[in-house]
Amino acid sequence: MKLVSVVVPCYNEEEVLPMFYEEITKVTDQMTRDHPELCFEFLFVNDGSKDKTLEIFRSLADKDERVRYISFSRNFGKESGMYAGLKNAKGDYVVVMDADLQHPPKFLPEMYSYVKDGEYDCATTRRVSRKGESKVRSWFARLFYKIMNKISQTEIVDGAQDFRFMTRQMVDAILDMTEYNRFSKGIFSWVGFNTKYIEYENVERPAGTSSWSFWGLFRYSLEGIMAFSTAPLVMASILGFITCAIAFILIIVAVIKAIFDIGEAPDGYPTIICLIFLFSGLQLFSVGILGQYLSKTYLETKKRPIYIAKETAEMYRARKKEKADSAKSSSKEKKA
Repeated sequence: MKLVSVVVPCYNEEEVLPMFYEEITKVTDQMTRDHPELCFEFLFVNDGSKDKTLEIFRSLADKDERVRYISFSRNFGKESGMYAGLKNAKGDYVVVMDADLQHPPKFLPEMYSYVKDGEYDCATTRRVSRKGESKVRSWFARLFYKIMNKISQTEIVDGAQDFRFMTRQMVDAILDMTEYNRFSKGIFSWVGFNTKYIEYENVERPAGTSSWSFWGLFRYSLEGIMAFSTAPLVMASILGFITCAIAFILIIVAVIKAIFDIGEAPDGYPTIICLIFLFSGLQLFSVGILGQYLSKTYLETKKRPIYIAKETAEMYRARKKEKADSAKSSSKEKKA
C-alpha cells in the first residue's frame, strides 16, 4: 500500500471546511477504487484560527480516523503551516493544498498519473488566468514574477501554485531546508526535481474571504526577493557608485568655475536643499535594504522554532479515550 498525505493549512476556514472535506473525500474514495494500492490521510494544520476551525477538525477526527490535525499556539503564517504539514506527513506521497477549493481536488487523479511512474517527482497546477482578482492585484503579481525571474537564478513559473503532489524524496529535500524565513514557491523550484505543470482557469472561493490582503502579498513578495536574490544589495552598491560619480563631477565643475570665474554665482539654497534630500533619500534607501537582509540574518541566527504545536489529533483522541475510561471505571465503582 502507498499512503498519500493530504496537507491542508487553514486559517479561519470554518465556512468552507465542510465543503472541502466532502469534496476531497469524494475524490480520494474514487481514487482508492481506481487504484487499490493507495490509501489516504488528511492532515489539517490550524494556523491560530480565531473562528471554529479547530472545532471542525475535532468533529472530523471523531468520525474519520484518517483525519489528523495540528493546531498552533498562535498564528505563525501559511509558510509555517505548510512546513508543519510536510514535517508531520507520513505518506509515500504528499499533497499540499488550500481548503478554499481554489485548489480543485478533481486534479488529484491526474497529478497521481504523472507522479506514480517516476517520470515526474512533482505535479502542480499553474493558473493561466486570474479571473476574480482585481486588475491592479493581477498586474502586480505578474510584475513580481518578471522581476523575480530576472534577478534570481531560481526560476519561479508565473501562476504556479502551492497545490502540489510530491514524492517522499522531494518532500525530504524540502524539509532539509530548515530556514526560518521561508518562501515555498522559491524552495519548490530551488530543490529541483522533475515537475509537471497542469494549466487551468482560476477558481473563485465558494465561501468565506481570503486572509491575504494586498499589503500581506506585497510583504510576502519581498520575502521571496530577499530569500532568493542578492540583487537589491547590488542595486544599493550601484546607486552609491553613481551618486559618488555625480558628486565628483559636480565638484570638478565647481572648482573650474571658481578658478576661471565662469558664469554668475548661483543663489544655491534650492539646489543645495534638493541635493541634500536626494542623497539623504538614496542613503536611507540603501541602508534600508541592508537592514532588511540583516534582519533576516538576525532571525535565522536566533534559531527559533518555525511553529509551536498546542494540540494534535493524537492528543485529542488520547484525552477523549482517557475521559471515557475514567467514566467507565467510576460507573463500575458505583455499581460495586
